Amino acid sequence: MKRLFLLTMMLAALFSIPTAAQDEKDMDAYLFTFFNDPTHSLFMAISYDGYTFTAVNDGKPIIAGDSIAEQHGIRDPHICRAPNGKFYIAMTDLHVFGRQRGLRTTQWERPEKYGWGNNRGLVLMASDDLIHWTHQVARIDRLFPERFGELGCAWAPQTIWDPAVGKPMVYFTIRQQPGGRTKLYYSYADEAFTTLETEPQLLFEYPDEKIQVLDADICPMPDGRFFMSYVAQENPGGIKYMISDCINHYDDYHAEQIDNESKGCEAPNMWKRIGEQKWVLMYDIYSIQPHNFGFVETTDFKTFTPLGRFNEGVMKATNFVSPKHGSVIHITKAEAKRLEDYWNQRQK
Repeated sequence: MKRLFLLTMMLAALFSIPTAAQDEKDMDAYLFTFFNDPTHSLFMAISYDGYTFTAVNDGKPIIAGDSIAEQHGIRDPHICRAPNGKFYIAMTDLHVFGRQRGLRTTQWERPEKYGWGNNRGLVLMASDDLIHWTHQVARIDRLFPERFGELGCAWAPQTIWDPAVGKPMVYFTIRQQPGGRTKLYYSYADEAFTTLETEPQLLFEYPDEKIQVLDADICPMPDGRFFMSYVAQENPGGIKYMISDCINHYDDYHAEQIDNESKGCEAPNMWKRIGEQKWVLMYDIYSIQPHNFGFVETTDFKTFTPLGRFNEGVMKATNFVSPKHGSVIHITKAEAKRLEDYWNQRQK
């Protein structure tokens, strides 16, 4: 039996086949990662029904941004469950209130000519148990100086496992040079998730070169294709989508927005309801105060039914407010309980 188990694990790693622990039938809960503006730190929340989320650690951060980031703050956390048994979290290394917090004397880390935020790094974290994490900062300008040595920004990284390559693919927003427009790129990380190994390549070309795009999210579809939602900074900025047979190339442009907002929103993330042929697209409504998340649901990736916002419809946030730029994955009941027990013990 032990030999059979080892053989199964070896085959899973070789062919990027999810092991039993990653099969949807074994999943019983949802893990939601997010940050907020006051702390620029990482939060986690758990839901057992996909509707009501409760933050662990009594609604306080589980990792402080100033402990892992060069700019002493993180934004845009995205969590990925990989078929190699690891969990990956990628984040923007940026504190937008650095001057107000006394972390620097200027509005941004670099001169204004580099644009809003103008950071150059991503924070990459990996874990086997969702509790203990390694972390590294991947500086795009230092890793790929010839092409990106003068980049204006590197934002909103997300991760998906590419079975054809057998590695995590990180895709994110780059402004390649000062004064340029933001576009979406992808790169492959090492399996330990400590660095980016390949020079970022363009993920897709938006039909209108005058429009900036950012915040992509790639979701596998049941027919083997990939559904990519993203933000086009039009007026108002909102969520659009493309569908592709290829995980890292998109050209199937759709003009319509699929969010349900009259004002600007960003940071889409799509996740499947366990045991149902339903997918939820959530997004950050940055244009309202206080900040909130909006939700729409689909069964066919063509029509999207509004679910409202946190605590204004069927989706509930029990012990946190104003989350920013989140992501959701499936976890097992044991993993959920372990997380809850660990952070409950830390409260004592």
